[in-house]
Amino acid sequence: MTIRVLLIDDHEVVRRGIGNLLSAEPDLEVVGEAGDGKSGIRRVGFDNPDVVLLDVRLPDVSGVDACREIKQRFPKTKVVMLTSHADPSAVGAAIRNGADGFLLKQLDGEAIVAGIRAVVAGRSAIDPELTATVFAHLRGELQEDPRLSGLNERERRILDLMAKGMTNRQIADDIYLAEKTVKNYVSGILRKLDMSTRTEAAAFMARTAAKRTPSAEQWQ
Repeated sequence: MTIRVLLIDDHEVVRRGIGNLLSAEPDLEVVGEAGDGKSGIRRVGFDNPDVVLLDVRLPDVSGVDACREIKQRFPKTKVVMLTSHADPSAVGAAIRNGADGFLLKQLDGEAIVAGIRAVVAGRSAIDPELTATVFAHLRGELQEDPRLSGLNERERRILDLMAKGMTNRQIADDIYLAEKTVKNYVSGILRKLDMSTRTEAAAFMARTAAKRTPSAEQWQ
């Protein structure tokens, strides 16, 4: 049986790389691709894929929201989320909304291919690094600062980019928003966090990341 795969990722280079990887497998066929969530959801209806590889972060709707709509409209279609970061909250949200797998983009090609075959066979596909992080989160070892709960997904994304030292212009280019819109978001984020400067927010995120990173001793 040939497994039909649809790629949804806003980076063309990523789509091309994964597409070339999958096309080299005799039992996999890339039947379509999309660069944003809304067009990706439409393509599921057009292309009738067995598996959708779906980026967590998209320029128009969140990957989790896209996953939920795909699973509601096309319940037989398997959805494997792809992410660059081991974020336990994102993994949990995706699973609650029907995701069949969750893989890191940094995985080698064999792991991604194996994940696709696993979900088609009725098994789940979650990268071991993500599994460890999620279990630590569930055990309470990775506590999230309550101030972050007041931010929506886009605000969290902008805050992450602020923490990386990106300017408003760079953030605007990254998430396809006007620079003025990003400036307004930044002001709102600082207000919700009860902070006055970007530097303070970046330091806060660095401390949060350190608390959320499990040490090797936790897995022994």
